[in-house]
Amino acid sequence: MFKELPAPAIEYISGLENKVGLLEKRIDQLTELLLSANKARFDPSSEKVKYLLSDEYTQGSFFNEAEAYADENVPETITIDKHERKKKRTKEELAENLPVEEVIIDIPEDERFCDICEGGLHVIGKEHVRSELNIIPAKAYLEKIYRLNYGCGCCMEETDEAHIIKPDVPEPVVKRGLASPSSVAHVMYQKYVNALPLYRQSKDWAMFGVEISRVTLANWIIYTSDHWLLPLWNAFKTLLLLSSVILGDETTFQVLKEPGKTPQSKSQMWVYCTGRWSGAPPIVLFEYQPTRAGAHPEAFLKDAENYFLLTDGYIGYDSVSNAILCNCWQHMRRYFTEAMPKNAPKDNPARIGLEYCQKLFVLERGFEKMSIEERHEKRIEKSKPVTR
Repeated sequence: MFKELPAPAIEYISGLENKVGLLEKRIDQLTELLLSANKARFDPSSEKVKYLLSDEYTQGSFFNEAEAYADENVPETITIDKHERKKKRTKEELAENLPVEEVIIDIPEDERFCDICEGGLHVIGKEHVRSELNIIPAKAYLEKIYRLNYGCGCCMEETDEAHIIKPDVPEPVVKRGLASPSSVAHVMYQKYVNALPLYRQSKDWAMFGVEISRVTLANWIIYTSDHWLLPLWNAFKTLLLLSSVILGDETTFQVLKEPGKTPQSKSQMWVYCTGRWSGAPPIVLFEYQPTRAGAHPEAFLKDAENYFLLTDGYIGYDSVSNAILCNCWQHMRRYFTEAMPKNAPKDNPARIGLEYCQKLFVLERGFEKMSIEERHEKRIEKSKPVTR
């Protein structure tokens, strides 16, 4: 049909067809983004399989879920209208780890006589009436530290000069300051665990009768972090870099009054850890950086050798040249979850991928209490066939 048209017209029509193809592709991309945004906004945020897959799968038709999840040591759960609730704990269970103080309620000594025969009374037993949970509020007090100095009497007699011996005194947490280990720990705990700003902590200190500014509290945090915590952080980093497997991740972090950046801009908090497979307690280290550039993990891990770096697949970790990069199954499952449409059929690729990931996760729960060697053998025996 186009052969009868002049060459300029044919060229024009071909250009329109190419443009239509590009626009259709763009429409498909935007539609996918819209569906993904709606899913993130309106669908359940939980990644639990019971919210993602059909009842047929969650009831165990895919594999022996009952055997995998069975554990006599797990407390009973009761399902009511799709909400799982743990069995209510008794008062004894709630307070089993607390120290116990007994309060004895006694009859005054001058009233210990029988109201019938007026005879004397004697104790026949102790009856438990009830238990009450008490808490002692924090209090502030000034601790004055002295040391005893000793002199040698023999030296005094022989040389007419006293030889004085003084005991060593522990270094103060903050030089020329009133801060104690407990007070600095309290400020840091309130600030970074309970998210209590320093200006509110300053008012809280005033209620204890101590007028202390938030500038002083901030100085306590900075000084102790630089002089006491940073050496520990460096020591832990040295141990972390010796690990054969290192985990890396990063998240946005807002910093106020950062030079060269607006308060609304985002910085990055990078985290590196060793995991639980080494047998030792895991090491978790945070490092603040203003950007998400791959140069930051490369600089942090430059002294590590012969190790695996497990990440979420972010391209920035490709800059780490001395590591064997590995991807995280947890993040891979998340990508399958985001790609899976609602009520996805069994042959949906995203659903198939999610089911494979879930099967691996259930196997891992069964390996959790095993030793490193046993877990390695079980992964080769049971997990490796799943990934083929």
